[in-house]
Amino acid sequence: MPQIRRLPETLVNRIAAGEVVERPASALKELVENAIDSGARRVVVKIVEGGLASIEVTDDGCGMSPDQMELALERHATSKLPDEAIEQVASLGFRGEALPSIGSVARLSIESRPDDADQGWRRVVDHGAVVDEGPAALPGGTRVRVEELFAKIPARRKFLRTARSEYAACHDVVRRLAMARPDIAFTFEHGDRRIFAVQGDQAPAQRVAQIVARELADNSVLIDMDRPSAEGTMRLTGVAGLPTYNRGIADHQYLFVNGRPVKDRLLSGAVRGAYADMLARDRHAVLALFLDIPFADVDVNVHPAKTEVRFRDAAAVRGFIVSSLRQALSTGDRRSAQAPDSGAMGRWQTEPVRDEVSPALRSIFSGRDWSRASSPRRVAETPIGWDAGGETLAAPQGRAEAAEALPQDVEDYPLGIARGQVANTYIVAEAADGLVLVDQHAAHERIVLERLRAAGAGEKVAASQALLIPEVVELEEADCDRLEEQIEHFAKLGLNIERFGPDAMLVRAIPGTLRKADPDALLRDLADDIAKHGASLLLTEKIEHVLATMACHGSVRAGRVLNVAEMNALLREMESTPRSGQCNHGRPTWVKLSMDDVEKLFGRH
Repeated sequence: MPQIRRLPETLVNRIAAGEVVERPASALKELVENAIDSGARRVVVKIVEGGLASIEVTDDGCGMSPDQMELALERHATSKLPDEAIEQVASLGFRGEALPSIGSVARLSIESRPDDADQGWRRVVDHGAVVDEGPAALPGGTRVRVEELFAKIPARRKFLRTARSEYAACHDVVRRLAMARPDIAFTFEHGDRRIFAVQGDQAPAQRVAQIVARELADNSVLIDMDRPSAEGTMRLTGVAGLPTYNRGIADHQYLFVNGRPVKDRLLSGAVRGAYADMLARDRHAVLALFLDIPFADVDVNVHPAKTEVRFRDAAAVRGFIVSSLRQALSTGDRRSAQAPDSGAMGRWQTEPVRDEVSPALRSIFSGRDWSRASSPRRVAETPIGWDAGGETLAAPQGRAEAAEALPQDVEDYPLGIARGQVANTYIVAEAADGLVLVDQHAAHERIVLERLRAAGAGEKVAASQALLIPEVVELEEADCDRLEEQIEHFAKLGLNIERFGPDAMLVRAIPGTLRKADPDALLRDLADDIAKHGASLLLTEKIEHVLATMACHGSVRAGRVLNVAEMNALLREMESTPRSGQCNHGRPTWVKLSMDDVEKLFGRH
C-alpha cells in the first residue's frame, strides 16, 4: 500500500505556483494588485518580450522593512487580513501565496523602502532559494522584478504562448486594473515602447474612455443606480456603450465587483439580457460596469486568482444589472453612434474622372445651350425612364420639397425638419447644426416596438392563451424545483404552470404572444436558463423577440412614399421615443453630418 508522506517545501511551493502563476500575466496581476493594496498613488509596469524575459512593477506605496520583506516571501503570510473576518476583506488579494509562489518558479528581486526609513532593502530569490540580500537605494515604495519565469521548469515553460500572445494578456490585466482604480496613475511599457500612461484622480468615465477608446465618451451613457440588498445597498456605476457602438467580440466588456476585475458568467449574461433587443446576435456591447455590493453578499474567495465571484442572491444582482442598464440606455433616447462610415465618406470626396463619364451623360451636356438658365423643377415622384442620346436611364430616386426658412424653434428639434426623401427609404432633414439622414423603416420599427412594450408594461398580468387540454411536461426533479420557485414570476408574464408530481410540470396557459410555441421546449429552455443564471430572463426575451417581429411587420416599410407631414411626424416621434437611435437589430436609425463635415466635403473647411 502506498505510504502517505509530507511533500517537500519546494514541491509545495511549485504546486501553489501552478494555482497562482499560470503565465506572465498571472504573475503581473498579483504584483500590480500588491502595489495597489500598498496605498500607491502611482504604479509603473515594464515588461520585456510579453513578460517572458522580465516583469517589473514599481510603486510609491507604504514599502516594507527587511523583516517584513522576509515574512512576505513565506507562504500564507499577509498584511491584508488584520483579523479572521475573511468575508469582510476589502483588498484585492489576501492569500499570501503570490510572492513565494512566483519566487519558486522564477528569479524574484524585491527592493523596498518605507517612507520613514533612511534606506531600502533588497532580497533576491532564485527558484525558491535566497541568493542575495542587502541595502538598496530607492525612493519610498517597492520595486519587484521577475525574470526567467519557469526557466528551470521546462514542462511549464513549453506551454507558454508566443511573446505576442503573452503581451496581449499582460496588456489586458494592466488596463483592467487601471480602470478599476482611476484615482491611481498608471504607466505601462513594453520593451522600449510606452503603451499608455494615465494620470491619477480621474473620473471613472474619463479613465475608461482613455484606455478603451476615446470615441466611447461620445457614444455611451453614464450609469449610477442603487438598490437595497440583503445586507445593505447595491450600487452600479460605469459607462455603457450605445447599442450602435458595438464590437464583434465581447473582449471590450469590463466588469468589476467591489473594485476587483472579474470575468463572471452571471454578469456577462446580465449584459446580454439587457442588450437583447438592441443588438444582433453576433455583436457585443462595449462597456465598463462597477458593482459595489456589501461584502457579506459576495464571496470573492472561490478562485485562487480571484477572477470569479459568487453572489448570495444571484437573481437579485442579475435583475439589478439588467434593469439599470436598460434604464440608462433609455435615457440615451435618440442617440446613436455618430461616426459616419469612413469608406462612405471617402467615396463622397472622390471626384469623377473625365474618362469615367458615361457616353449618355456626355451627349446630354454637349449640345446644351447654357446661355439661359432653365427654371428649377421638382423631380417627378413617379419613377419613369428618361432618354439621353438613345440610352434610357432610371429616373433619380429622390423627392424634394420647396426650400423654406427653418422655423424659429428649430433647436427644439434635434433631428431637424424634413426636406425630402431619397430612394423612398431615407428621409433627409435639416437640423440647426447639420444634415440628418434617417432610415424610415428602422426608425419606425423601434417606435412600434416601444409602443407594444409600453402597452404590455401597463398591465399587471400579461395576456395569456389558455390551453384547451393542459399539457404535462416531464422534467428532471431538480428542473421542476427550479421552475416551481418561479411560478409567480411566470404567471405575471402569462405563463401558468403548476407542479404535477415529483418530475413533471403542468402547463395550463402560455403567453398570448407565444401561443404557437411548444410548451415542452419552452419549459426545458426555461429550466436550463434558471440552472445557468439563477433566474430566468429567457421568457421575457422570447416575448421581446415576438414583439420585435410584430414591430417589423407593422412599421413603415422601405420603399413607401411619405409626404413631408408624415416625415416630420416620424422625426418628432423619434425624438420622444427611448432607444430610437437604433433599430431592434442594433443598426443605427439615423446619422448626422455636421456643417463642418459638409463643408469639408466641398473643400470649404
